[in-house]
Amino acid sequence: MTTENSPQPVRTDGKVRVAIVFGGRSSEHAVSCATAAGVMRAIDRDKYDVIPIGISRDGHWVLTDGDPSRLELTSGHTPEVGADSGAGVVVPMATTERTLTTLSPGSVPDVIGEVDVVFPLLHGPFGEDGTIQGMLELADIRYVGSGVFASAAGMDKHYMKVLFAGAGLPVGPYAVITDREWQRDPAAAMEAVGALKYPVFVKPARAGSSMGITKVETPGGLEAAIEFARQHDRKVIVEQGIAGREIECAVLQGRGVDGPRVSHVGEIAVQAGSGHEFYDFEAKYLDDGAVLSCPAEVPPAVSAEVQRLAGAAFESLGCEGLARVDCFYTDTGDVIINEINTMPGFTPRSMYSMMWEATGLSYPDLIDELIQLALTRPVGLR
Repeated sequence: MTTENSPQPVRTDGKVRVAIVFGGRSSEHAVSCATAAGVMRAIDRDKYDVIPIGISRDGHWVLTDGDPSRLELTSGHTPEVGADSGAGVVVPMATTERTLTTLSPGSVPDVIGEVDVVFPLLHGPFGEDGTIQGMLELADIRYVGSGVFASAAGMDKHYMKVLFAGAGLPVGPYAVITDREWQRDPAAAMEAVGALKYPVFVKPARAGSSMGITKVETPGGLEAAIEFARQHDRKVIVEQGIAGREIECAVLQGRGVDGPRVSHVGEIAVQAGSGHEFYDFEAKYLDDGAVLSCPAEVPPAVSAEVQRLAGAAFESLGCEGLARVDCFYTDTGDVIINEINTMPGFTPRSMYSMMWEATGLSYPDLIDELIQLALTRPVGLR
């Protein structure tokens, strides 16, 4: 085991062993697989020994072959980790043990070896939301990205906005509909949305990758949009549409006691005639319906404000590792925060990666930086 004050772990072959964990139980299973494909293609194999671990939709942990071509997400292929994709993986829970073991029916357990750091490339619930982070904390295993609290708060769009507002950061108007409120009195729950101006965006409170989101132009479409969002999360958030542009910024944890680092700001524009009314799942991953501009064509003062708010949002939740912060640059010239993603899309063509590429940090170097940050960070309370 590596203690807080010990040097970074290096094996006799000079490599650090990284477990890349992907898939998972959320609706973003396929996106997570695509993220893993990008990382496994780009990671420095001379520096890192990679253990590819997939989690099936029903929660089985399996040792996969790590073939990136099988994990890519395209219009004709949706990647999937099956429970039969490889031998089952047993993760140690004791603080004195970091050795992974595989189990196959009819076979004796096989020891894979110790893991130095975990790169949890999981999006959405049961991965990005503090659950796997808590498991790794229990086992004293270092990992890439934010800790339990920041991950949980960043996943929940409701409490994320509460924390932002508490830190004095600007957020747009919104309403929250809990499961109990909807079950008790749907009409009263919808009345709470009445203070918002239309159009509104109805979203699952704890889902990402634009899953389950509907743009609603009039009150008549609200109920169906809420029911659609509830298919992904029984807690729903309704956000007032903001007239303006969405400007985003990638954040990277500083080294040592330094504050967070921020990228050039970027802007996603949905292409006219693409068939996408907003930046939905298909525009993000399956076609060329959107184009990223980085640096975004905004006044220098606006760019600086987006960067300031991105760093402040990262700090307000106590984030670590990486995050992408999405802001609105309104038609009235204001900048407000929309949300933070503590494990944003991380393929080479994802906004987070492309913004750092435009800022001067390549995708392979970004992967290396995140792993090195995780190796130097202690586990437990910090």
